Amino acid sequence: MTMYVNADDRKKILPLKDYAVNEFTDENWLELGILTNCSDIIQNHPRLLRSLHWGDPDYSGCVLDVLISIVERDIGNLEFIENYITTGSGESGTNVSSIKTNTPKIVFNPSVFEVPSDDPNPNLVSVMMPFSPAFSGVYQAIKSSVEANFLICKRAGDIWQHSVLIQDVFSLIYQSHIVVCDFTGKNPNVFYEAGIAHTLGKHVIPITQSKDDIPFDLQHHRYVMYLNNNEGLNTLRNELVKRIDYLNKNRS
Repeated sequence: MTMYVNADDRKKILPLKDYAVNEFTDENWLELGILTNCSDIIQNHPRLLRSLHWGDPDYSGCVLDVLISIVERDIGNLEFIENYITTGSGESGTNVSSIKTNTPKIVFNPSVFEVPSDDPNPNLVSVMMPFSPAFSGVYQAIKSSVEANFLICKRAGDIWQHSVLIQDVFSLIYQSHIVVCDFTGKNPNVFYEAGIAHTLGKHVIPITQSKDDIPFDLQHHRYVMYLNNNEGLNTLRNELVKRIDYLNKNRS
């Protein structure tokens, strides 16, 4: 049953919305859904999680819509959401006026890789894809989309700084702002490299010639489908131009 939410309570939702927009991950949403018995609202929303992962401009509106729906189901959920945000659980704690503004950071020292001394380059886009002549046209389409945004495009084959290839790959991902990953053919190296990029907090743009090649754990992310022919590569280029332009203009 939907409950009426008065104007004062709706005003309380606004700072919660702002916090969720800036700080929530999909794990936070799924956890909040379980704790408020509103998993269906979150999982069945047509845009919330997709907008979060793709960085779409409608994400803020989706967040507000979901929070209001949760509170409309049970007005007690408003206090529950406040407590979840301020304490990390549904238990009573700090007042919402003291909402945390800093997301916890993961600090780690890789044992397999050497962390580059150079800082990440906000103008660098790297490409992770199979090393095969069949992908030459694909790479040229990607590179063209990057250069159309006046950015730099590189792939591991363009550099040779270390005797171990994977170190060059890690360094390239570390220094990149955006990472384009072509999952065509279920290449295990690309899967591995996408995992590194996600762990380092990079913007990952998945592309593929077949939706069946997208790993199960990433199927909730939006991806670009393309055909490896002239028309398909031109479409790929145009889609990437728009996506890269958005990420470049909304850097975080």
